[in-house]
Amino acid sequence: MPLSRNAKPRGRGADMKIAFIGLGNMGGGMAANLVKAGHEVRAFDLSEAALEAAQAKGCATFSSAAEACDGVDAVVSMLPNGQIVLSAYTSQVIDAVPRDAILIDCSTIDVATARETAAKAREAGLDMVDAPVSGGIAAADAGTLTFMVGGSEEAFRRAEPILQDMGKAVIHAGDAGNGQAAKICNNMLLGIHMIGTAEAFALAQKLGLDPQTFFDISSVSSGQCWSMTSYCPVPGVGPKSPADNDYQGGFATALMLKDLKLAMEAAQTAGAEMQMGERAREIYEAFDRDDNGGLDFSAIIRTLQ
Repeated sequence: MPLSRNAKPRGRGADMKIAFIGLGNMGGGMAANLVKAGHEVRAFDLSEAALEAAQAKGCATFSSAAEACDGVDAVVSMLPNGQIVLSAYTSQVIDAVPRDAILIDCSTIDVATARETAAKAREAGLDMVDAPVSGGIAAADAGTLTFMVGGSEEAFRRAEPILQDMGKAVIHAGDAGNGQAAKICNNMLLGIHMIGTAEAFALAQKLGLDPQTFFDISSVSSGQCWSMTSYCPVPGVGPKSPADNDYQGGFATALMLKDLKLAMEAAQTAGAEMQMGERAREIYEAFDRDDNGGLDFSAIIRTLQ
Protein backbone atom coordinates (compact mmCIF):
# COMPACT_ATOMS: atom_id res chain seq x y z
CA MET A 1 0.00 0.00 0.00
CA PRO A 2 1.89 3.13 -1.15
CA LEU A 3 1.86 5.93 1.40
CA SER A 4 3.02 9.49 0.82
CA ARG A 5 3.39 11.93 3.70
CA ASN A 6 4.83 15.08 2.17
CA ALA A 7 7.45 12.89 0.51
CA LYS A 8 7.24 14.96 -2.67
CA PRO A 9 7.35 18.75 -2.91
CA ARG A 10 4.03 20.54 -3.22
CA GLY A 11 3.39 21.64 -6.77
CA ARG A 12 4.59 18.32 -8.22
CA GLY A 13 1.51 18.28 -10.48
CA ALA A 14 1.69 21.99 -11.34
CA ASP A 15 0.80 23.54 -14.68
CA MET A 16 -2.14 21.23 -15.27
CA LYS A 17 -5.59 22.28 -16.42
CA ILE A 18 -8.05 20.92 -13.84
CA ALA A 19 -11.85 21.04 -13.74
CA PHE A 20 -13.24 21.26 -10.20
CA ILE A 21 -16.89 20.28 -9.78
CA GLY A 22 -18.53 21.13 -6.45
CA LEU A 23 -17.36 24.20 -4.52
CA GLY A 24 -19.01 23.81 -1.14
CA ASN A 25 -17.37 24.10 2.28
CA MET A 26 -14.78 21.48 1.37
CA GLY A 27 -14.47 21.93 -2.38
CA GLY A 28 -13.91 25.68 -2.24
CA GLY A 29 -10.76 25.35 -0.15
CA MET A 30 -9.49 22.39 -2.15
CA ALA A 31 -9.88 24.24 -5.46
CA ALA A 32 -8.07 27.26 -4.01
CA ASN A 33 -5.10 25.07 -3.02
CA LEU A 34 -4.86 23.73 -6.57
CA VAL A 35 -4.63 27.33 -7.78
CA LYS A 36 -1.90 28.02 -5.21
CA ALA A 37 0.02 24.99 -6.50
CA GLY A 38 0.13 26.51 -9.98
CA HIS A 39 -2.76 24.76 -11.73
CA GLU A 40 -5.29 26.38 -14.02
CA VAL A 41 -8.57 25.55 -12.26
CA ARG A 42 -11.86 25.59 -14.19
CA ALA A 43 -14.63 25.58 -11.60
CA PHE A 44 -18.32 24.76 -11.64
CA ASP A 45 -21.03 24.76 -8.97
CA LEU A 46 -24.78 25.32 -9.01
CA SER A 47 -24.35 28.09 -6.42
CA GLU A 48 -23.56 31.54 -7.76
CA ALA A 49 -22.09 32.54 -4.39
CA ALA A 50 -19.73 29.55 -4.52
CA LEU A 51 -18.65 30.46 -8.06
CA GLU A 52 -17.97 34.06 -7.01
CA ALA A 53 -15.88 32.87 -4.05
CA ALA A 54 -13.91 30.51 -6.31
CA GLN A 55 -13.31 33.27 -8.82
CA ALA A 56 -11.96 35.51 -6.06
CA LYS A 57 -9.46 32.75 -5.23
CA GLY A 58 -8.17 32.54 -8.79
CA CYS A 59 -10.42 29.95 -10.42
CA ALA A 60 -12.01 30.44 -13.83
CA THR A 61 -15.75 29.73 -13.54
CA PHE A 62 -18.17 28.12 -15.98
CA SER A 63 -21.91 27.65 -16.36
CA SER A 64 -21.87 23.84 -16.62
CA ALA A 65 -19.73 20.90 -15.62
CA ALA A 66 -19.30 19.93 -19.26
CA GLU A 67 -18.01 23.39 -20.14
CA ALA A 68 -15.54 23.33 -17.22
CA CYS A 69 -14.24 19.94 -18.42
CA ASP A 70 -13.38 21.07 -21.93
CA GLY A 71 -9.71 20.35 -22.70
CA VAL A 72 -8.68 19.52 -19.14
CA ASP A 73 -5.95 17.18 -17.91
CA ALA A 74 -7.92 16.17 -14.82
CA VAL A 75 -11.29 16.47 -13.10
CA VAL A 76 -11.74 16.72 -9.34
CA SER A 77 -15.23 16.53 -7.85
CA MET A 78 -16.60 17.10 -4.33
CA LEU A 79 -20.35 16.44 -4.39
CA PRO A 80 -23.06 15.71 -1.80
CA ASN A 81 -24.09 12.12 -2.58
CA GLY A 82 -23.70 9.14 -4.87
CA GLN A 83 -26.69 9.89 -7.07
CA ILE A 84 -25.32 13.32 -7.91
CA VAL A 85 -21.82 11.92 -8.52
CA LEU A 86 -23.08 9.23 -10.91
CA SER A 87 -25.31 11.69 -12.74
CA ALA A 88 -22.60 14.35 -13.08
CA TYR A 89 -20.07 11.91 -14.51
CA THR A 90 -22.39 9.95 -16.81
CA SER A 91 -24.40 12.90 -18.12
CA GLN A 92 -21.64 15.51 -18.48
CA VAL A 93 -18.08 14.81 -17.37
CA ILE A 94 -17.26 11.55 -19.17
CA ASP A 95 -18.49 12.80 -22.51
CA ALA A 96 -16.80 16.21 -22.16
CA VAL A 97 -13.25 15.37 -21.09
CA PRO A 98 -10.33 14.36 -23.35
CA ARG A 99 -9.67 10.61 -23.31
CA ASP A 100 -6.35 11.08 -21.51
CA ALA A 101 -7.83 12.98 -18.54
CA ILE A 102 -7.71 11.49 -15.04
CA LEU A 103 -10.98 11.60 -13.05
CA ILE A 104 -10.81 12.07 -9.26
CA ASP A 105 -13.96 11.98 -7.14
CA CYS A 106 -13.36 13.17 -3.57
CA SER A 107 -16.99 12.94 -2.45
CA THR A 108 -18.02 10.57 0.32
CA ILE A 109 -20.55 8.19 -1.25
CA ASP A 110 -21.59 4.55 -1.10
CA VAL A 111 -19.12 1.93 -2.29
CA ALA A 112 -21.43 0.48 -4.94
CA THR A 113 -21.99 3.82 -6.68
CA ALA A 114 -18.26 4.62 -6.57
CA ARG A 115 -17.56 1.34 -8.33
CA GLU A 116 -20.37 1.86 -10.84
CA THR A 117 -19.09 5.33 -11.72
CA ALA A 118 -15.53 4.04 -12.13
CA ALA A 119 -16.80 1.24 -14.37
CA LYS A 120 -18.60 3.79 -16.58
CA ALA A 121 -15.37 5.75 -16.84
CA ARG A 122 -13.39 2.63 -17.78
CA GLU A 123 -15.92 1.77 -20.48
CA ALA A 124 -15.20 5.19 -21.97
CA GLY A 125 -11.43 4.57 -21.83
CA LEU A 126 -10.80 6.85 -18.83
CA ASP A 127 -8.84 6.31 -15.60
CA MET A 128 -10.77 7.18 -12.42
CA VAL A 129 -10.18 7.03 -8.67
CA ASP A 130 -12.43 7.52 -5.67
CA ALA A 131 -10.52 9.64 -3.15
CA PRO A 132 -12.66 10.60 -0.15
CA VAL A 133 -11.02 12.79 2.47
CA SER A 134 -10.44 13.01 6.18
CA GLY A 135 -9.72 16.30 7.90
CA GLY A 136 -12.72 18.62 7.64
CA ILE A 137 -13.08 22.20 6.45
CA ALA A 138 -10.01 23.57 8.24
CA ALA A 139 -7.81 20.92 6.62
CA ALA A 140 -9.40 21.54 3.22
CA ASP A 141 -8.51 25.22 3.52
CA ALA A 142 -5.01 24.51 4.83
CA GLY A 143 -4.20 21.79 2.29
CA THR A 144 -3.66 19.17 5.00
CA LEU A 145 -6.32 16.60 4.09
CA THR A 146 -5.78 12.85 4.10
CA PHE A 147 -6.94 11.07 0.93
CA MET A 148 -7.98 7.40 0.85
CA VAL A 149 -7.76 6.36 -2.78
CA GLY A 150 -9.43 3.51 -4.63
CA GLY A 151 -8.48 2.63 -8.19
CA SER A 152 -5.88 0.87 -10.31
CA GLU A 153 -2.16 1.38 -9.68
CA GLU A 154 -1.91 3.44 -12.86
CA ALA A 155 -4.89 5.63 -11.97
CA PHE A 156 -3.47 6.17 -8.48
CA ARG A 157 -0.07 7.09 -9.90
CA ARG A 158 -1.68 9.75 -12.09
CA ALA A 159 -3.96 11.13 -9.36
CA GLU A 160 -1.37 11.19 -6.56
CA PRO A 161 0.49 14.42 -7.45
CA ILE A 162 -2.79 16.32 -7.79
CA LEU A 163 -4.02 15.04 -4.44
CA GLN A 164 -0.69 15.92 -2.84
CA ASP A 165 -1.34 19.56 -3.71
CA MET A 166 -4.45 19.43 -1.49
CA GLY A 167 -3.31 17.20 1.36
CA LYS A 168 -0.69 15.89 3.75
CA ALA A 169 -1.22 12.17 3.12
CA VAL A 170 -2.29 10.21 0.03
CA ILE A 171 -2.89 6.51 0.65
CA HIS A 172 -3.73 3.89 -1.98
CA ALA A 173 -6.43 1.63 -0.49
CA GLY A 174 -6.74 -0.77 -3.44
CA ASP A 175 -9.21 -1.16 -6.29
CA ALA A 176 -12.12 1.12 -7.21
CA GLY A 177 -14.45 1.72 -4.27
CA ASN A 178 -11.85 0.87 -1.64
CA GLY A 179 -11.26 4.54 -0.86
CA GLN A 180 -14.93 4.83 0.08
CA ALA A 181 -14.72 1.60 2.07
CA ALA A 182 -11.79 2.99 4.08
CA LYS A 183 -13.57 6.29 4.67
CA ILE A 184 -16.82 4.86 5.99
CA CYS A 185 -15.05 2.29 8.19
CA ASN A 186 -12.82 5.03 9.63
CA ASN A 187 -15.74 7.37 10.30
CA MET A 188 -17.85 4.61 11.83
CA LEU A 189 -15.00 4.04 14.29
CA LEU A 190 -14.76 7.79 14.92
CA GLY A 191 -18.47 8.04 15.68
CA ILE A 192 -18.27 5.12 18.11
CA HIS A 193 -15.17 6.57 19.78
CA MET A 194 -16.75 10.00 20.23
CA ILE A 195 -19.83 8.58 21.92
CA GLY A 196 -17.63 6.49 24.21
CA THR A 197 -15.43 9.48 25.02
CA ALA A 198 -18.46 11.65 25.78
CA GLU A 199 -19.94 8.94 28.03
CA ALA A 200 -16.65 8.58 29.92
CA PHE A 201 -16.43 12.35 30.59
CA ALA A 202 -20.09 12.47 31.64
CA LEU A 203 -19.63 9.60 34.10
CA ALA A 204 -16.38 11.06 35.44
CA GLN A 205 -18.09 14.38 36.17
CA LYS A 206 -21.07 12.70 37.86
CA LEU A 207 -18.63 10.78 40.05
CA GLY A 208 -17.02 14.06 41.12
CA LEU A 209 -13.89 13.89 38.95
CA ASP A 210 -12.70 17.17 37.42
CA PRO A 211 -12.79 16.98 33.57
CA GLN A 212 -9.24 18.29 33.21
CA THR A 213 -7.97 15.77 35.74
CA PHE A 214 -9.75 12.96 33.93
CA PHE A 215 -8.25 14.17 30.63
CA ASP A 216 -4.76 14.28 32.14
CA ILE A 217 -5.16 10.67 33.28
CA SER A 218 -7.02 9.10 30.35
CA SER A 219 -5.07 10.87 27.62
CA VAL A 220 -1.91 9.02 28.73
CA SER A 221 -3.63 5.76 29.70
CA SER A 222 -5.22 2.83 27.87
CA GLY A 223 -8.47 4.72 27.22
CA GLN A 224 -6.84 7.42 25.10
CA CYS A 225 -8.05 7.92 21.51
CA TRP A 226 -8.16 10.73 18.95
CA SER A 227 -11.57 11.88 20.21
CA MET A 228 -9.96 12.31 23.62
CA THR A 229 -6.52 13.71 22.85
CA SER A 230 -7.11 15.80 19.70
CA TYR A 231 -10.84 16.60 19.60
CA CYS A 232 -12.04 16.60 23.19
CA PRO A 233 -15.83 17.13 23.46
CA VAL A 234 -15.51 19.07 26.74
CA PRO A 235 -14.93 22.85 26.46
CA GLY A 236 -11.65 24.10 27.86
CA VAL A 237 -10.06 20.64 28.04
CA GLY A 238 -7.27 19.45 25.75
CA PRO A 239 -6.26 21.10 22.46
CA LYS A 240 -8.63 23.69 20.98
CA SER A 241 -11.62 21.99 19.36
CA PRO A 242 -15.17 22.88 18.25
CA ALA A 243 -16.27 22.34 21.86
CA ASP A 244 -14.45 25.61 22.61
CA ASN A 245 -16.60 27.40 20.01
CA ASP A 246 -20.02 26.20 21.20
CA TYR A 247 -19.68 23.22 18.82
CA GLN A 248 -19.71 25.39 15.72
CA GLY A 249 -17.57 24.43 12.71
CA GLY A 250 -15.68 21.15 12.58
CA PHE A 251 -17.48 18.03 11.32
CA ALA A 252 -21.25 18.45 11.35
CA THR A 253 -23.50 15.91 13.04
CA ALA A 254 -25.45 15.59 9.78
CA LEU A 255 -22.27 14.52 7.98
CA MET A 256 -21.37 12.00 10.67
CA LEU A 257 -24.88 10.58 10.39
CA LYS A 258 -24.52 10.36 6.61
CA ASP A 259 -21.29 8.37 6.97
CA LEU A 260 -22.77 6.06 9.61
CA LYS A 261 -25.73 5.35 7.32
CA LEU A 262 -23.33 4.57 4.45
CA ALA A 263 -21.41 2.22 6.74
CA MET A 264 -24.58 0.40 7.78
CA GLU A 265 -25.71 0.08 4.14
CA ALA A 266 -22.32 -1.36 3.23
CA ALA A 267 -22.44 -3.74 6.19
CA GLN A 268 -25.83 -5.03 5.11
CA THR A 269 -24.54 -5.60 1.57
CA ALA A 270 -21.46 -7.41 2.91
CA GLY A 271 -23.42 -9.49 5.41
CA ALA A 272 -21.51 -7.99 8.35
CA GLU A 273 -23.07 -7.43 11.78
CA MET A 274 -22.20 -4.00 13.21
CA GLN A 275 -23.77 -3.74 16.66
CA MET A 276 -21.75 -0.74 17.84
CA GLY A 277 -21.95 0.98 14.45
CA GLU A 278 -25.74 0.54 14.34
CA ARG A 279 -26.12 1.89 17.86
CA ALA A 280 -23.96 4.90 16.98
CA ARG A 281 -26.18 5.54 13.96
CA GLU A 282 -29.29 5.45 16.16
CA ILE A 283 -27.77 7.87 18.67
CA TYR A 284 -26.68 10.38 16.03
CA GLU A 285 -29.98 10.03 14.18
CA ALA A 286 -31.89 11.01 17.32
CA PHE A 287 -29.49 13.93 17.93
CA ASP A 288 -29.94 15.11 14.34
CA ARG A 289 -33.75 14.93 14.64
CA ASP A 290 -33.57 17.39 17.53
CA ASP A 291 -32.25 20.10 15.16
CA ASN A 292 -28.60 19.50 15.99
CA GLY A 293 -27.48 18.52 12.49
CA GLY A 294 -25.40 21.69 12.08
CA LEU A 295 -23.47 21.23 15.31
CA ASP A 296 -20.13 19.48 15.41
CA PHE A 297 -20.55 15.77 16.08
CA SER A 298 -18.73 16.09 19.43
CA ALA A 299 -21.79 18.01 20.70
CA ILE A 300 -23.30 14.55 21.29
CA ILE A 301 -21.97 15.02 24.84
CA ARG A 302 -24.86 17.41 25.47
CA THR A 303 -27.25 14.46 25.49
CA LEU A 304 -25.32 12.94 28.42
CA GLN A 305 -24.75 15.92 30.71
